[in-house]
Amino acid sequence: MDDRTKGDPAAPRIGVGSAHWVNELARQRQLGPSRTGDFSAALRGMHAATRAVHAGSFDDPLTGAVGTPIYQTSTFILGDDQYRAVEEGYPRDRFIYTRYGNPSQWAVQEKLAALEGAESALVFSSGMAAIAASVMGLLDKGAHIIASDELYGGTYGLFHQELMALGFPITYVDPRDIEGVRAAVRPNTTLLYFEAMTNPLLKVVDIEALAGIARDCGARLIIDATFVSPLGCRPLELGADIVVHSCTKYLNGHSDLVAGAALGTRKLLDAIWPRLLAYGGCLDPHACFMLERSLKTLTLRMRAHQEGAQQVAQFLSQHPRVRRTYYPGLPDHPDFSLAQRVLRNTGGMVTFNVASDAQALDLLPRLRLMREATSLGGVETLVSLPFNTSHAAFTSTQRKRLGIEPGCVRLSVGIEHPDDLIADLGAALDAMAEI
Repeated sequence: MDDRTKGDPAAPRIGVGSAHWVNELARQRQLGPSRTGDFSAALRGMHAATRAVHAGSFDDPLTGAVGTPIYQTSTFILGDDQYRAVEEGYPRDRFIYTRYGNPSQWAVQEKLAALEGAESALVFSSGMAAIAASVMGLLDKGAHIIASDELYGGTYGLFHQELMALGFPITYVDPRDIEGVRAAVRPNTTLLYFEAMTNPLLKVVDIEALAGIARDCGARLIIDATFVSPLGCRPLELGADIVVHSCTKYLNGHSDLVAGAALGTRKLLDAIWPRLLAYGGCLDPHACFMLERSLKTLTLRMRAHQEGAQQVAQFLSQHPRVRRTYYPGLPDHPDFSLAQRVLRNTGGMVTFNVASDAQALDLLPRLRLMREATSLGGVETLVSLPFNTSHAAFTSTQRKRLGIEPGCVRLSVGIEHPDDLIADLGAALDAMAEI
């Protein structure tokens, strides 16, 4: 255990003494913050399944409990160490107040960073809290943003309603049109924002190409990797600056928690952290415990999601009442080659088309195992229709322009046995009305 987190006056500290470091370029940021030190560093060279179980976790020093305790407290005892941390500019590395940081937050942040291959991580009370703080942390006054025209609805609302009202111009581009992205660059372009895989047509984005454009124009690249998880793709290794996740989805995986995360270099996360403080979107300790517990099984769950989705997609692609099936693991998906290159796991999302929206509405009540609900990434299979959920605010013309045809059905394939899911889908499709 690192005694620096306990306020031990004899322990080594960062920047102890007078604040002379302000003018010294040699002062280095530490990875983390972390309670497990060298053990965590050693874990980063191990397999993902091992990192998922052990990174960030620690045995309780008082009782010997194997599970990381829940530090259900709002505040911490202050001493010279904490006051010095505030004075000398490293309060993020000490426990002062839970909005600033908490051992439960540090544990899950360290686990997430180890899985993503990031120096540092922050957890938030929702995916949108993570997105808002990350975006605002990287913008200067008047900055221009280039963003995908197929954003998650909550993100589009933030950009279109909030950021534009604050004076940040935004250009929306086709995420597949790399030359179109390059043409959208302006002298004041500061940020590129894209999703690793789009909703609902599961288009795979060429992160390396986007990162090249960002480097060329001196901008930062944020990738929302919610649909792929760190086991599907690690955008930081492909050149992204920041990765954000709605941990509500695959990372938690049990449809019982709302949370978000931002990951990247310690330098950039230190720029985002003040936005977390200002907007107040910290994740409470009990939610941190639930998320850390769930992450321990992430590798097992993602394997089951992918295997089930692959079989379900193959079944749907051959069913006579299905007009088209979208899954990046199918050879006829437009981005199959790119997916094979950049994705380690093609995930559990499958989209397909029946004849019409009316027919899709008739299909859903006939499903017995699959739950008609929003969200994704849970252990149970969920089904929804984009036209009346994620893209309800779009006109039919706008949906068609994005490639979302009538009769579009989105599945989040859970971890049930694929044979049972296929039997459920087959029975419902066979009984579906001719509309």
